[in-house]
Amino acid sequence: MALEVELRIDRLAKTGEGVGSFEGQSIFVPNVVPGERVQVRLLESGWPRRGELLAVLLPSPDRRTPPCPLSEVCGGCGWLHLIESAQRAAKLEIVLSSLEHLGGVRRSEIQVMPTMGSVRQLGYRRRAVMHFSGGQLAFFSRRGRRAVPIETCPALVDPISKLPGLLSPFLAAFGNDIDEVHLLAEGNQSAFAVFLRAQVRPSHLRGCEQAVTTLGLSGAVVVPREGAPVTIREPVLRARPSADLGVPIYLRPDAFAQNNAEANEDLVRSAIQALAAGPGERILELYCGNGNFTFAICKSAGAVTSVEHSPVALELARRSAQEGRVTNVRFVQGEVGRVCDGLVAERTRFDRILADPPRMGASRIARWADCLKVRSVVYVACDPGALARDAGRLRAAGFSPQTLQLVDLFPQTPHVEAVMSFSR
Repeated sequence: MALEVELRIDRLAKTGEGVGSFEGQSIFVPNVVPGERVQVRLLESGWPRRGELLAVLLPSPDRRTPPCPLSEVCGGCGWLHLIESAQRAAKLEIVLSSLEHLGGVRRSEIQVMPTMGSVRQLGYRRRAVMHFSGGQLAFFSRRGRRAVPIETCPALVDPISKLPGLLSPFLAAFGNDIDEVHLLAEGNQSAFAVFLRAQVRPSHLRGCEQAVTTLGLSGAVVVPREGAPVTIREPVLRARPSADLGVPIYLRPDAFAQNNAEANEDLVRSAIQALAAGPGERILELYCGNGNFTFAICKSAGAVTSVEHSPVALELARRSAQEGRVTNVRFVQGEVGRVCDGLVAERTRFDRILADPPRMGASRIARWADCLKVRSVVYVACDPGALARDAGRLRAAGFSPQTLQLVDLFPQTPHVEAVMSFSR
């Protein structure tokens, strides 16, 4: 019989779960708030050890009634039960604790800037990655891969908030061919991409064409398991940032884009301010994507070399450069590690690096920064653990931590973006 125990929740982990202690072991519990006393049933398997919440015996004043009926099961948002100010405080503590314990970087070494919040707490996501199960679009459940069917999602911006339920019937004939479905909105426009486990068939194209026409969407992209994507109508959406951030940015549903448009502008401004590029300086931008930071860098720097693996993302970035008549950027398509190793071998020199790596981080960034003789590095991170490990490597290579700025692009979730600067 599973053991039931009473715990005090001490903190929140980067997984979004609360952490308490029982007999010297950390117990991870969902849907709890620091400071609460809770009754949990200890799960007998798995590591770290987890508990199922049975009752909140002493609730925290930071607890609230979740504004979504699926909050207990859906993995899309994990902190709907927690007020936003407490969310931001928890995110900062998670990042600082990760830096200390994984990177050996003490919080006293860093100038910590006030966390920048999101204008909207719900209805802010312009992008969603969904799955298809039982004829319905779905998010995965918390800590599992059980499909939670979604008709309407209050976290999504208006043009796509009801799209999961509306789009599902058009995808029913795809059967098990669908791996993922990506939704994208910009302004009043919306598009979607279907990632297949198979090759493209005429029935796939017909279903997407019908969805685009019937639902009044801009377009769609069908991405086969192997080979080139097939576009339907016009799936490329145009985003016009604030005047200080450069030229229009283009988005496509099969390419990555930050999902909170307003908070993303704060993220870009924070990174550009930390980079502090001057006229005549040579900047190396790693993982440039569709140019989210690129053109803001170009406004102040002398020359920018921007590296990206995805050909779709670089095609969008080049389109922006052409429209904006930006001439001081050179795009390099290729795996970032190989490109940087090539630059090192050629004894190329840069003044500064801005890197926006994927969730796993950039484990060789310290070597690249050292060999390329840069004076400073700005690191944009979406994972506290990866940031901490790479910050420790940079510090060991002689780059001192300077500033840390968190931008809350993902309210109602444990995810956060961090901008951290280092100088030699």
